[in-house]
Amino acid sequence: MSARTANPSIPAPFRAVREYPRMSELRGIPVVTEDQASSGEKYRTAEGFTAIKHGIKARGDAQPAVPGGKPAWLRAKVPGGGRFGELKGIVREHRLATVCEDAMCPNIGECWGSGTATIMLMGGVCTRACRFCSVDTGNPRGWLDAAEPANAARTVELMGLKYIVLTSVDRDDLPDGGAAHYAACIDAVRARCPQTAVEALTPDFAGDAAAVRTVVAADLAVFAHNLETVRRLTAEVRDPRAGYDQSLDVLRVAKGVRAGVLTKSSLMLGLGETDAEILEAMRDLRAAAVDILTLGQYLRPTANHLPVRRYVPPQDFERYRAQGLALGFLEVVAGPLVRSSYRAERALEGNNVGLPLP
Repeated sequence: MSARTANPSIPAPFRAVREYPRMSELRGIPVVTEDQASSGEKYRTAEGFTAIKHGIKARGDAQPAVPGGKPAWLRAKVPGGGRFGELKGIVREHRLATVCEDAMCPNIGECWGSGTATIMLMGGVCTRACRFCSVDTGNPRGWLDAAEPANAARTVELMGLKYIVLTSVDRDDLPDGGAAHYAACIDAVRARCPQTAVEALTPDFAGDAAAVRTVVAADLAVFAHNLETVRRLTAEVRDPRAGYDQSLDVLRVAKGVRAGVLTKSSLMLGLGETDAEILEAMRDLRAAAVDILTLGQYLRPTANHLPVRRYVPPQDFERYRAQGLALGFLEVVAGPLVRSSYRAERALEGNNVGLPLP
């Protein structure tokens, strides 16, 4: 039996599927291996299915960037150093994908250098194609790594982490969106590292309330799901299967599952939203009883993705933070380089996770 063939001895949520035949082209489009693929090009994964590098196909009509380039406040340190290299080796050894790498996070050097990281579960290929995100897009056809819960727990132990963010790609190819697998990974981490608090930064599970409850019922401290943008821009920015109200409903359901679980969401700014729309989104999140909000600058990952409409200055982020705190959020972490998982373990210190304020 092939290593990729479903094994009845493996619990159903972890079964891998059969390996699909290798191909040199699909519907007349050449298919290359992942290391040969350029951004926007179709490639074949090691598991045998095809995916689009960086999620969005190459476009001949890519919109221009903001004139003048990035401002000085968006300069991030180049990743490197002993601790960064050590963590990168651990991630490779245990066959884990990290959102830090796949989403081209500008904070990877700072976060990995200080010994923190976000692990991405269920592989590095997403079934959706949001126009802001550089994660590869494809259909994994039910593939899951049965060893991932144990590998994730062992990696957290080796890193010596006190707080870990477990996130994932969307997996619309799975009946429960991968919720049972997600919960198994959380429980494995908590069983092996009981001193480690777990934050789950999840997809929307297609709005399936039962799937949301499955994840929240696991032993986590924070349930996070990102609204991403304001209502008006949702259809342009996110995959058609996502939705503004659907995301709010996910957060609302999560809050009602178990007392003591904090909920969290995030907005990207600089996509063309107005101040009034940002305030509306914050009010909608508070109406869904969200506890923590992060606000950061959208940065275009490739020329095929949505362009930046505005670089939001640091003083505007501080103004938005003050508005959010006035609405009742426990914390609003705001800054040009802030991302959903940035300094997540410090979110309740009440000091913008240590970021300098204007």
